Amino acid sequence: MAETPTLFVGPDPDRNLERALRLGPYIDRAMDYEPDMVVEGVLRRTVGLAMEAEGCRAALGGRCDVVATDGRRIETEVVGFAGDRLFLMPIGDMRGIVPNARVIPVSGTPEVVVGDELLGRVLDGRGNPLDGGKPIMNGDRVSLFGETINPLKRQPIRSQLDVGVRSINSLLAVGRGQRMGLFAGSGVGKSMLLGMMTRNTDADVVVVGLVGERGREVREFIDQSLGKQGMKNSVVVATPADDTPLMRMHGAWLTAAIAEHFRDQGLNVLLLMDSLTRFAQAQREIALAIGEPPATKGYPPSVFAKLPQLVERAGNGAEGRGSITAIYTVLAEGDDPNDPIVDASRAILDGHIVLSRSMADAGIYPAVDIESSVSRAMTQFTSESQQQLISRFRHVYTTYQENRDLIAVGAYQPGSNPQLDEAISLWPAMTEFLRQPHTECVDAAASLQGLRDLFTAELPVVDAAADPAES
Repeated sequence: MAETPTLFVGPDPDRNLERALRLGPYIDRAMDYEPDMVVEGVLRRTVGLAMEAEGCRAALGGRCDVVATDGRRIETEVVGFAGDRLFLMPIGDMRGIVPNARVIPVSGTPEVVVGDELLGRVLDGRGNPLDGGKPIMNGDRVSLFGETINPLKRQPIRSQLDVGVRSINSLLAVGRGQRMGLFAGSGVGKSMLLGMMTRNTDADVVVVGLVGERGREVREFIDQSLGKQGMKNSVVVATPADDTPLMRMHGAWLTAAIAEHFRDQGLNVLLLMDSLTRFAQAQREIALAIGEPPATKGYPPSVFAKLPQLVERAGNGAEGRGSITAIYTVLAEGDDPNDPIVDASRAILDGHIVLSRSMADAGIYPAVDIESSVSRAMTQFTSESQQQLISRFRHVYTTYQENRDLIAVGAYQPGSNPQLDEAISLWPAMTEFLRQPHTECVDAAASLQGLRDLFTAELPVVDAAADPAES
């Protein structure tokens, strides 16, 4: 007789109910979870530094990793797109890339680590140490591009920042939160002046950005300009000329992000960036590589949009926060005062300091051209007596310069023009006032007193608004 088969009726229903009650929250969570699918693409074209990828999606400003033949991931940034193709720009070395290489989108936006641990360090454009020290681990992660400040919440410029340079402290006073341009050609003492201000300033923190300059200058600036004492309260970001254009731009953004962090801590920060021109040239290389048409002397329109985005990150913060006093060097190529970057920078900055080649050739350092320089915010924090002294200095200085050739050939007869006689008598003292050894520090009070001492003698009152040629 055959055995009757046993029917499988499943587990106990009560146990099923118990399991459902226990696992219910986890099942609901799993049902609600939508996985972020990463769709890889392939590299289709590379022209110069620009790469074109298709088959993947990434936002403008987002990151993508391109896999090289040796498995190394090359970090890139999305700088544009056309149809289904993305335009990528590498941050590092792009050697080893082959056709149809994998392109992997990376979620998130560029972030950097900021904090007190950065003081005394030298970093590259990614925030990695260049000084051989330990990696920066502790600190806050912030966006590389910062946050926009409501202009109505910015505090006005109310006090002067001492930079330790006699001619600037007295005649071109820089306020806390002011943004100044340092316009100079090659070989007129730009780096020397930056070093003087770095060593002698009374700012709490100094942040230096060396963007697109010679690699040799990085070590020289740290050893000679800053020194061990200056590095204690300084942060240096260095992206030399041999870095990729995107890395150079990131160096400028990183410099601004670090300065913003210390400003938000309530500190007074001096930001020195050398140079704004190299930043513009890096953006020009990127824009031209992806097909943007050139506008003025090869500079595409996007260059003139990026400049104010960088400059506006400096300045005073909201109530209870500190300030960023920024000095950006601008290279006047061929000593052309109408260079596009010079002209654009002059319009968006709060003043400019012009270095004169003729003064440098005459051995007057720092070669500050008082006639061509101006500090637009100076009237907000300087006294009326100082402003009168500045006007008088400018008038006497201009009077001598306009008649310089006449005096040189001996065609001027003393006594013919009292104002020119005054200028001739004061000229040696004025040139000595402008000259300052790079190892000397002259604070704001001593600078103003030196300006007063120039005019201690009883001299005729000079109308600063009058035209010296008509006087």
